[in-house]
Amino acid sequence: MQNSQTPELVNSNEQLEQLCLQLANCRWMALDTEFMREKTYSPQFCLLQIATTDCVACVDPLAIESLDPLLDLIYQPDIIKIFHASRQDLEIFYNLRGSIPAPIFDTQIAAPLLGQTDQIGYANLVKALLNVDLPKTHSRTDWSHRPLSPEQLIYAADDVIYLAQIYNTMREQLGELDREKWLDGDFEALTRNSLYENAPELAWNRIRSAWKLKGASLSSLQLLAEWRETKAQQSNRPRNWILKDDALFDIARQRPDSIDKLKRIRGIPEQTVRRHGETILGLLEAATTRAPIPAKAPPKTSAKSAEKEALLDILMSVTRLYAAQEKINPTTLASRKELEKLLSSPDECALLSGWRKTIIGEKLLHFLDGSQSLSVKNNKVIIEGSK
Repeated sequence: MQNSQTPELVNSNEQLEQLCLQLANCRWMALDTEFMREKTYSPQFCLLQIATTDCVACVDPLAIESLDPLLDLIYQPDIIKIFHASRQDLEIFYNLRGSIPAPIFDTQIAAPLLGQTDQIGYANLVKALLNVDLPKTHSRTDWSHRPLSPEQLIYAADDVIYLAQIYNTMREQLGELDREKWLDGDFEALTRNSLYENAPELAWNRIRSAWKLKGASLSSLQLLAEWRETKAQQSNRPRNWILKDDALFDIARQRPDSIDKLKRIRGIPEQTVRRHGETILGLLEAATTRAPIPAKAPPKTSAKSAEKEALLDILMSVTRLYAAQEKINPTTLASRKELEKLLSSPDECALLSGWRKTIIGEKLLHFLDGSQSLSVKNNKVIIEGSK
């Protein structure tokens, strides 16, 4: 049954204080954020939705002077923070406090361990577990516009009301399967600050073709990308509004030594040349005296032999058999890409760490060393050998 009750809108310091009193003794809270980021470098935080067993509220960060009392609660380590597809929500909290509120529980990550598809969307998960159809009416809402209508608040609150119900269902099911601790490593990885840091000196790594440049051109790209990232952060504007990646790459490759030559490079707006032309030329000059950070070329995609393709097919079959035993989506256990990595770069393979190592990684190694094999009996594929 769909929710139709308008949640409390918390848009004053007094209301926030009352909400904090309500939340003081909670053991977990379902959280979601609404934000806008089309015109800014950092997402503009527009709404925070919270649900517990006792309350549902929408908090307006644009109206409240300081969210610190609420954030102090959210950051308490004895309160589990529940999200669905948490990465962007956690970025909001990182921008607010420079760290991530742990511990977390992400229902999108947990869902495949309970037989759901990998990367399942929130609406599909609500339908699968609660048989509720969520409306899409306000999926393209401008959440920075005020006032928010009752319909918008109901829509926003749905993102945590059903999330709370899903968490309770999942926690019970994971407990029955003795899988409660399986996801600790996945959740912990999402709370590492390094995941959300945008260090300007590392910005060049985002430019896909960087590895094609050498020497002074690569050094130029690295300095230009660092400058652009710093400008974007300081002005809170999207980095591509300052200079697009292609233009940055072409400047670094051609290394013009005058404003006139800079103007001739495709994709550089005239106003960018007027505002930043001398700075860009200065960076290109500085790059001549600076050794570049080595850029790693992407791995070559060589044609796979028939033998390797057959081996991957066998490993996929093994994965499907164990996935069926554990009632887990096969792609959650091991994608074909991860299986390729197991063969070529096992030290970098996710299948050999965390819960996947026990459930599938070690078993695949047994097949590769010949201690286990597949056979067919009575028209059924079975696993033979030591386990």
